[in-house]
Amino acid sequence: MESFNVKTHSRDEFIAITPQVRRIVERAGVSNGRVVVYVPHTTAGVTINENADPDVAADIIAQLDKMAPWDQPFYRHAEGNAAAHVKASMMGSSATVLIEDGKLMLGAWQGIFFCEFDGPRHRQVHVKAISDC
Repeated sequence: MESFNVKTHSRDEFIAITPQVRRIVERAGVSNGRVVVYVPHTTAGVTINENADPDVAADIIAQLDKMAPWDQPFYRHAEGNAAAHVKASMMGSSATVLIEDGKLMLGAWQGIFFCEFDGPRHRQVHVKAISDC
């Protein structure tokens, strides 16, 4: 397993981390298998989506904001960041990508994103490449 840090700059932000994951898979020398990307935070997540048009990430953030607005009178969490917890749960804390012939089996437009919902912060991402052998 390898880890790397992500520095976020705003409260809600998607950061492309595909290049870091690719490098870890290359260093691991896994030809065929899978890679698990895990985010150990309760107000951040990881997702796979379009990486060609940055408006897609902006649209996802906008929709998440509609579904879990920041200030709601019914939120009970004392820290005041309940919306971030809800959004992180919606995205999930891990993603798995298949590896074939040493390459991530992402679609032509897909990328792996770290999803920040309570930034700016310094965050961590854990990556484990697992061989089929």
